[in-house]
Order: sequence, then structure tokens, then C-alpha cells
Amino acid sequence: MPATPGTVLLSGIVGSTAYGFAHAGSDVDRLGLFAVPTEELHGLDRPAESHVTTAPDVTLHEAAKWCRLALSCNPTASELVWLPEDLYESVTPLGRELIGIRSTFLSGPAVRKAYLGYAEQQFRKLLARDTTDPATRRRAAKHARHLVRLVEQAVRLHETGQNVIRLPDPEHIRDLGERIADHPATAESLLAGAAERLARPGVLPAAPDRRPAEDWLRRVRAAHYGPLRERPPATGAPGESTGGALAPTG
Repeated sequence: MPATPGTVLLSGIVGSTAYGFAHAGSDVDRLGLFAVPTEELHGLDRPAESHVTTAPDVTLHEAAKWCRLALSCNPTASELVWLPEDLYESVTPLGRELIGIRSTFLSGPAVRKAYLGYAEQQFRKLLARDTTDPATRRRAAKHARHLVRLVEQAVRLHETGQNVIRLPDPEHIRDLGERIADHPATAESLLAGAAERLARPGVLPAAPDRRPAEDWLRRVRAAHYGPLRERPPATGAPGESTGGALAPTG
């Protein structure tokens, strides 16, 4: 993990490696969340809520931002708490608590909006690519794989309440992605079928339960609270205080 002004609470390997798509030479993507010292939230300037690096590919979100993303069922952020155990690289007690309340972040409308929204975004990218070029053809296949993955994950979440990250048949999705990359219009029926299944009654609630996230975040803030550090006076500030009283003028 890159240096970050805070404590990493939970991190792991995500992306193609987690899904089962990785091959020799694939990048390894890491995702995590961290807590800043609570005192840093009290000043005029807010600390950075995300830290992103490449080589290595690491994304870290501050605890509050990650919670907001998860409550909207952001597919990328949410998968952090649904990883197979062997893909976690750092798990603190607070990170383990977060995994324990993962289902409370879910809601039917948010899953439909977020997952189908991302899948449709991949579809638009497919339609815009010139697949006669080998490099763009490879990118198109990647977009197609993720489109299929997002659709399958959305339907499974809607119907079972479980987010399966390590896909049961990644080769099937890889093969389907290759076919869609060559004929993008074939993805339209896949998207339409998913939308129809997601419109039926499912197991997810109409809205997430925000209370466990709020309680967890307050425990994070309490755990990372410390005495305020001494700071030098601002340049040009008087050496003595008048207690805030204004001296008479005139």
C-alpha cells in the first residue's frame, strides 16, 4: 500500500484477479479504505478522501467516502467487503466489523441503478470502438467481459442478496465477451433481460439501512481520535491574546 495520512482498515486484491479473468501479465489491482486521524476533520481544510496510484495500481478511499459509495451500491467500491478471504491483504478489527455489516449497505433500486448503469456504460464504450485495430479489439473484449460480469452480479444480488466476486465460470464470461466484442449489438438482449429480471420482486430492501454504517463510522472516529497537536501561531499573529475583546477606537 502507498503511504497515506491515516490507517488502512481493510484492503485486498480486486479487479480481474478477483473475478478470475487474469492472465500472465495482467495488472494486479488493489482497493482499500483508511481512516484519517479524527482531529484532521476539525479544521478548515478537509483531508483528501481518496488516494490513487499506478504501478502499483492502488485505490484507497477514506472511511466516510467508502461508506457513501457503498450505500449507493457502487460496484467497484462495494466488492471490497465481499472478497474471498484469501484475497484480503490487510484486515483490522474495524475492517472485520465492516465486512460483518456488508448486507446493510444494499438496496434494490441502488443495485439496479449502479450495476446496470455501469454495464450500459461498458456497452457505449463497445459501440464507440473500432475493433479492426488489435489494441482496441482487446479493449473492446475487456469492456464486454465487464458488461457480462456486472449483469450477472446485479441479478445475483437482486435475487439472492449475495455478491459473488470470484465468478463460478469465468471462461464462459470470457468467451461471451469475445463474441460481444465482435458483435456489440448482441449485448442489447443481455441488458434487456437483466433489466426485466431486476424489475421483478427481489430479496433486497427498498432502501439501505444507514444506521450500522453510521455507528461503525463513529467507532472509527473514536478509535482514531487523539489530543490536538501543538501548532505554531500564524505568521504575524500577536504574541498575546486580548481574549477576543476589541480595543476601543477613537
